[in-house]
Amino acid sequence: MQRQYTIALVGNPNSGKSSLFNALTGLNQKVGNFPGVTVDKKTGVSKISEILTADIIDLPGTYSLYPKSADEQVTYEVLLNHENENRPDLIIVVADAANLKRNLLFCSQIMDLKTPVIIALSMMDIATSKGITIDTAGLQRMMGVPVIPVNPRKSKGLTQLRKSIEDLYNTPPITQPDFISLPALSQSYMHEIKNICHQNSTYAALHIACNYAGLQYINAANRIQIAALLGESDFQKSKIQAEEIILRYKKIDTVIQKCVVTDSPLKKMIISDRIDKTLLHPIWGNAILLIVLFIIFQSIFWLAQYPMDWTEQAFATAGQWLSGVLPAGMVNDFLVNGILAGLGGVAIFVPQIMILFGLITILEDSGYMARISFLTDRIMRTAGLNGRSVMPLISGMACAVPAIMAARTIQNRKERLITILVTPLMSCSARLPVYTMLIGLVIPDHKLLGIFNLQGLVLMGLYLAGFAMALIVAWAMDVLLKTKERTFFLMELPVYRAPRWKNVGITMLEKGKIFIRDVGKVIIILSVILWAMAAYGPPSRMEAVEHKYAAQLLVHPENKETIKNEMATEKLENSFAGIMGHAIEPAIRPLGYDWKIGIALITSFAAREVFVGTMATLYSVGGSNADTKTLTEKMRDAKRGDGTPVYTLATGLSLLLFYAFAMQCMSTLAIVKRETRSWKYPIIQFAYMGVLAYLGAWVMYVVFN
Repeated sequence: MQRQYTIALVGNPNSGKSSLFNALTGLNQKVGNFPGVTVDKKTGVSKISEILTADIIDLPGTYSLYPKSADEQVTYEVLLNHENENRPDLIIVVADAANLKRNLLFCSQIMDLKTPVIIALSMMDIATSKGITIDTAGLQRMMGVPVIPVNPRKSKGLTQLRKSIEDLYNTPPITQPDFISLPALSQSYMHEIKNICHQNSTYAALHIACNYAGLQYINAANRIQIAALLGESDFQKSKIQAEEIILRYKKIDTVIQKCVVTDSPLKKMIISDRIDKTLLHPIWGNAILLIVLFIIFQSIFWLAQYPMDWTEQAFATAGQWLSGVLPAGMVNDFLVNGILAGLGGVAIFVPQIMILFGLITILEDSGYMARISFLTDRIMRTAGLNGRSVMPLISGMACAVPAIMAARTIQNRKERLITILVTPLMSCSARLPVYTMLIGLVIPDHKLLGIFNLQGLVLMGLYLAGFAMALIVAWAMDVLLKTKERTFFLMELPVYRAPRWKNVGITMLEKGKIFIRDVGKVIIILSVILWAMAAYGPPSRMEAVEHKYAAQLLVHPENKETIKNEMATEKLENSFAGIMGHAIEPAIRPLGYDWKIGIALITSFAAREVFVGTMATLYSVGGSNADTKTLTEKMRDAKRGDGTPVYTLATGLSLLLFYAFAMQCMSTLAIVKRETRSWKYPIIQFAYMGVLAYLGAWVMYVVFN
């Protein structure tokens, strides 16, 4: 019979903790939230041995046991609160062997909490390349806990790590003495706090003394008791914390001297340092960044062209076949013009979504994404932010929801709020189907200088426009929101590594599946609703249209197909959807939009990509089932009442800029409300982005019309 217990993975950011989590749990993972907070809770199940299965919790990365952000606060409370449901039976501290001194500070703090600990030494290959040799047996002896070298990328050390976990499970270790001894720890009030809060470690009692007012699990009565004890003892938090860090580093220096051998300080720079001389150069670094972005957006069109064509052709063939197999009538119309048209309109963009996520994964895996944060820090500071805001903004190119959640790592409240409010201006993957369809509709597929794809350049321009507008808005908010709090951007750059192509492939497939599943649900629901609204209308109006064209058929039976198409178009205009579109047409006419675009603007508030499905449904309902034209061809042929094309260059560019700036996403507004704990900021966000979108679209239409 298998037994089970809980293991927590902790460590500094970029220490290899997530790689170890993935190696231990494989696909047995799930993401939720820690109770009472919005921080992600990443958990998994790992089979340690035949008799032991463990729940693995991947806690947010932190540099020390003194929290400075929401993520670090979660790690802090999970490790200190004995009543927490996530309280681990064992803690694995992932320590970067190439930066051992700094990592051992956090290790020693965790050890003094008196929970069984294993140190997993990662980045051993990088330490070797830096000329660092570590005596792991000596380190284990001096630290008093198991020390296991691991390389999760190559599955090295995992067997030994599992064996060590099983040994600690079967034979719990004898409690080790404190790593350091502070005079304050021997005072009686620390022991009293230890008893009040049911802690098994005096060091944990010290942390409660330092932070009891902000710890959720300390009740009001205990807070009063602790405050009274500290008031009597002249407790000085800053002094004790400073003394603790100094004493820890003194002992760590002794450990390093005995267990670590480093080559001469004049040792050669590792490859990462050499590459950084170019990639982080103020001029060449920014130039290379623009080239990288250019290649990404060119690739989105170039690599996705054939799979997109195949997908579009497959849906067109399926629609034509289904239309021929089923008898004419409501069911035929519903399946072909409602469900299939809506899904097909979005499915053709799945290859582009997968390629975008694949390229972003390559940047992250290789270590270049962190350099982008460092490189753009100076630009961000001109807008009142810093390099920490870059990661949420870059993540916003994939999806604004997790990007906004990633802003939790920003310590300064003002900078965090501004980042949350401007992140949706970054062009996310949901905008990509809209961009691609409209660019393909109004921008010719020409090559500049015989090499550069004009459509790819326009796409890159939209992404840069979103980033530029985010900086402008951030600057304005920085001026309006006053605060005296200052922050500094400190970041450890990971070494460059070859991307894990298996990881890239899995990410692409997973993101494609998520896009189809999540967007597919919305598309099907809205397609059904929209089909019904487009197929039916007030009986009096619909009957009048039918009588009008029935009379024309009697007079001109030879023009049967033309008359039927005209009747379908007029019935669409008089349907419930048509009435809704015509109602808002006066407001959007200055932007060059007609009533069909108006309907799409309303439905795409649920999710931007719904714009494509809506247009696919509207142009299918208004036409013949036998029509084999693609959606792009149908939209290109669309005419206004005066015979002029609906989708001119001016209209297309206006729509592109509208969707670049508009807040067309209910999920984003919901997550902003959850992160800020107020409806005020989502309302402000929706309003300012709506104004920007309308004014930008109007200017674009006037300039190019």
